[in-house]
Amino acid sequence: MKPTFVEHQLPNGLRVICECMPQVRSAAAAFLVRTGARHETPPEHGVSHFLEHMCFKGTAKRSCREINVGFDELGAIYNAYTGKEHTVYYGWVPGQRIRPQLELLADMMRPSLPPDEFEMERKVVLEEIAMSGDSFDHNVSNFLHEVCYDGHALAHEILGERETIEALPRDHMVSYLAERYAPNNIYLLATGAIEPQEVLAAAGRYCGDWQRARNGRPPAAAPPPFGTGVRKRQLTQFQQQSLMLVYPALPPGTGWDESIDVFVALFGGANSRCYWNIVQKGICNQAGVAWLAYEDTGMLAFYADGEPDRCEEMLTAVREQIAAAVRDGVNADELERVKNRRRTHLALEAENPRTRLMQLIDDIESYGHVRTPDARLAAVDAVSTRTIADYFERCPLAGDGLLLSIGARDWPV
Repeated sequence: MKPTFVEHQLPNGLRVICECMPQVRSAAAAFLVRTGARHETPPEHGVSHFLEHMCFKGTAKRSCREINVGFDELGAIYNAYTGKEHTVYYGWVPGQRIRPQLELLADMMRPSLPPDEFEMERKVVLEEIAMSGDSFDHNVSNFLHEVCYDGHALAHEILGERETIEALPRDHMVSYLAERYAPNNIYLLATGAIEPQEVLAAAGRYCGDWQRARNGRPPAAAPPPFGTGVRKRQLTQFQQQSLMLVYPALPPGTGWDESIDVFVALFGGANSRCYWNIVQKGICNQAGVAWLAYEDTGMLAFYADGEPDRCEEMLTAVREQIAAAVRDGVNADELERVKNRRRTHLALEAENPRTRLMQLIDDIESYGHVRTPDARLAAVDAVSTRTIADYFERCPLAGDGLLLSIGARDWPV
């Protein structure tokens, strides 16, 4: 039986999307709050992530302990995360427990921000910021965003800076909560073994009295295009080096998403060109390409991670693979292998209410609407050597790109 979507909007603006999956016995639900690090002003950097923590720290009805033990009592697999453009809270439970799961998640969306918990969690976030400096991958991601989105909100750290978190008043978070967690800025999604009318009734009961905000999420300024040249950062506390060649790419939702995803996989995924021609030759530990995409901008970051004294060799190897892709395009055999793997991943994700929930969130962020599993698979089927070639005619890998170097070695000199 094919899945069925039921969509409804409450009078206060909350949008509810339900997908029945009759073949499963579990159900997942999530609140997608359309605010994140990108929508913060400089003095409040990190408030979105800090607030995510505080939603687990108590409400008018529940203490911190009651919230967290409540998930266990439901048998839930649950979590929350903050991104550049959204914050998500979800729980996955046996189907018969979806109503109490919805009630618990809805209660969390109205945290009381207890002052003692606020100060305690401030210390936790500050510790996260301190620990993030010890992660090489974290430093690489931050450097990439700082360079490519210099002067724009996308450049700043999701965790915030020590200075902003130390100075953030509780009253400021109260105001931020009221405006950004307004129902006209939130989606409620439920998938799996659900009865849509039960979910809609629960949404009205638990969320119907939430007050709209005048502005909700403010419009985000478009980032300026990034340039070319070389940027480097030496980090002597690490014993590795990451090189990146960055080129502009389209944002999601333009119709090219699957062609880009397929190219990314065949260039740098399992059994990819970079795997056999770079990694398996012992040139570096990792090599490939990442598509970083936000609502109005995107980039392709070709990368190689390895030993600092092999920077020249790593860069040459990545450039050779880019040149081959530009010169020869992709061949039908490698394309079909990647598409087959992509079909399997999408099918498996669509059979699991939690991963299916993440697919729906991705669709809303990219397209503004949800797609059936069949529609996602059809998009994969439509990818061809021609669609990939057409994409790179529109967004060519021209010139030297923007070269980033970060790690133990001060390179290039």
